[in-house]
Amino acid sequence: VSMSGGISASIATSRLRAEGMGSNDHAVPFLNQNYEALRQECLETGCLFQDPSFLAEPPSLGFKELAPYSAKTRDVEWMRPTELTDDPQFILGGATRTDICQGALGDCWLLAAIASLTLNERLLHRVVPHGQSFQEDYAGIFHFQFWQFGEWVDVVIDDRLPTKDGELMFVHSAEGNEFWSALLEKAYSKLNGSYEALSGGSTTEGFEDFTGGVSEMYDLRKAPRDLYRIIGKALDRGSLLGCSIDITSAFDMESVTFKKLVKGHAYSVTGLKQVDYQGQVERLIRVRNPWGQVEWTGAWSDNSSEWDELDPTEKEDLHLQMEDGEFWMSFQEFLRQFSRLEICNLTADALSEDGLSHWNTIKFHGMWRRGSTAGGCRNHPNTFWINPQYKITLLEEDDDPEDDEVACSFLVALMQKDRRRYRGQGQDMHTIGFAIYEVRDKGCQNVHLKKDFFLNHSSCARSETFINLREVSNRLRLPPGEYLIVPSTFESGKEADFVLRVFTEKQSETDQLLSVSDNQSVTGVVSLYSSTFFDPEITQKDGSAHLGLIEFQLLWNKIRKWLVREYDMDKSGSMSSYEMRLAVESAGFKLNNRLNQVLVARYAENEAIDFDNFICCLVKLEAMFSKYCQFLLVLLYGIL
Repeated sequence: VSMSGGISASIATSRLRAEGMGSNDHAVPFLNQNYEALRQECLETGCLFQDPSFLAEPPSLGFKELAPYSAKTRDVEWMRPTELTDDPQFILGGATRTDICQGALGDCWLLAAIASLTLNERLLHRVVPHGQSFQEDYAGIFHFQFWQFGEWVDVVIDDRLPTKDGELMFVHSAEGNEFWSALLEKAYSKLNGSYEALSGGSTTEGFEDFTGGVSEMYDLRKAPRDLYRIIGKALDRGSLLGCSIDITSAFDMESVTFKKLVKGHAYSVTGLKQVDYQGQVERLIRVRNPWGQVEWTGAWSDNSSEWDELDPTEKEDLHLQMEDGEFWMSFQEFLRQFSRLEICNLTADALSEDGLSHWNTIKFHGMWRRGSTAGGCRNHPNTFWINPQYKITLLEEDDDPEDDEVACSFLVALMQKDRRRYRGQGQDMHTIGFAIYEVRDKGCQNVHLKKDFFLNHSSCARSETFINLREVSNRLRLPPGEYLIVPSTFESGKEADFVLRVFTEKQSETDQLLSVSDNQSVTGVVSLYSSTFFDPEITQKDGSAHLGLIEFQLLWNKIRKWLVREYDMDKSGSMSSYEMRLAVESAGFKLNNRLNQVLVARYAENEAIDFDNFICCLVKLEAMFSKYCQFLLVLLYGIL
């Protein structure tokens, strides 16, 4: 994969075997806390670790339902496992699905992901590192590792856990003296700002943070014919799977159906099996409720009569246990009862349904900023074009085309960053999506496309929906050619950081449009933040700090060239920030997104720029570009 980078795009490329499956030996210490150094310090001083960055105090619990001094946080006591039991164990008898029982926190989505994680020991011990215990060199400190937007981070915690009446408030193990799952939940809460920040979510979010993989979602009412095979291959590859039942209103949330399935609740899929039943092959699927109880009571449930007709050996092989939260059901019943299935693929190979083809991955880190790059979706034609734009060139068609169609397979995944951390400030996930356009005009190459292009061209592909999930992803097939990906929020003016991942089966090229080198982009930023007043020194030639007649004439000609009227579309006497972007470019200044953001922050008032500020802005830019060109000439002369 070949590409070139821009200022707001930090691009990483590798075979996808490294994505989510590589070593995390170089995980970044979260908040610069080094686990080994802190642990050694505690052992030398004889003091148990107390985490100053996630205090055992009410704000760590939450901000609304779990806000300080609320009824739910009253009488909470933070206790170490050594205070709760005489024989605390980190992991007892191996980490299993039954170690994860939900407490008084709506994070079933996370617990379903953790339950699936226990099915793959290699994955589990990347997230839950080996060598931690309450016996050998115990210092009250533990650590866990998570994938966050392109990199692995190592999160350190102390082992003080919130309790009420001597019982853990949140996730706990069915074994009263096992604590790895409770400590894992605490580390993930710290990563996201508080325990309450974990309330509500999609299982795929947990899947991806445990693996670095990429997720796909299936509507079970429109399930592909070979879904049973897809699930089987996913389980064989160690992929993580979750399922849920949609709700139609808030009153349905976690309501229990007649046959004891919970609506709006995240389950994990843990196994498949085909059995001989009444002379026919019956396809079964195993599902787990993270509550550790409340199970399906229909056909193939724990006490159903269907089991009596199986061979005892076959029945024993299915590991049937009473009321442990896990149950079997027929696959057809699963499709009828559940609404959606989520699969997190651990490698790009898992995205291919028929074999081990090699996929490539490209990552872009970008941002939406009000007034400069937060243009909203196509419903906002005046501003849609200001969104970040990324070009992908599909070079080779698939080896195994479908229906003899010449096309290239790829997957686009758009993820917004760190939104859970803003919940305490009244914010949440934005509604996000993306659109893809074919670029046939060679004159459009490496140029940020403007409003007219999008008014005259329809998208050739897009995300299935704009949705308020952390990530939106779609698997697509398009003919070889050049395409433009435009990620956006649904509404304009919504600010967030994001990472865009593009997975291609064959060779491809990518770039962010209108990008310049880092050094070029930051030149003159300080001067842009300096005086707002008009400065004649930047136009005078003789060093006198005054304008002569000829110098004034030169300046006036520039002002006439820069006049705001042409771009004051609503005739308000000022320009909007996106109108200013067009005017600046028309004046001869091609800027990247970062500099456009600086200009808006410096010269706009309520996203509008009046004539005086516009002229000051352009005068500063003129001086900056002039001085930079002089510097380049001096540098070139010196080299020659």
